[in-house]
Amino acid sequence: MNTRPAEASLRGVAGACAVLSAVVHLLLVPEHLEEVAYVGILFLVGSVALLVAAVGLARPHPLPAWLLGTAVSGGMVLGFALSRTVGLPDYREEGWDPPYGVLSMVAEVAFVLAFVVWCGVERTRTAPTEVTRPAASVHVR
Repeated sequence: MNTRPAEASLRGVAGACAVLSAVVHLLLVPEHLEEVAYVGILFLVGSVALLVAAVGLARPHPLPAWLLGTAVSGGMVLGFALSRTVGLPDYREEGWDPPYGVLSMVAEVAFVLAFVVWCGVERTRTAPTEVTRPAASVHVR
């Protein structure tokens, strides 16, 4: 089975998700810097990290980019959930904040899912071949 098209598609989807989430968060940085500075800084740092991950997905060995993007996306999902439930220090939001909240959640969850699927594709692609012994051996004397 040729997994190269599947892997390329997954990288493309994840790269697009990373860029989308980064852009959404960059749009919100100024507002959050005024409201609660550390949230704005986290949005900025997360956006830059996602852009780095998107570029890294185009490189020959994308695992570091996958790990970075998955960690940041997962952290953003967690931060979103916490800010709308128990709250963060000096920061609490209500609802999904359409369209930004919905767009970012879809992009971040899709990135993580693409990574999980990519891991399965990579495992299939790099599975070791089975080593077998010959049924009979020939001995020369």
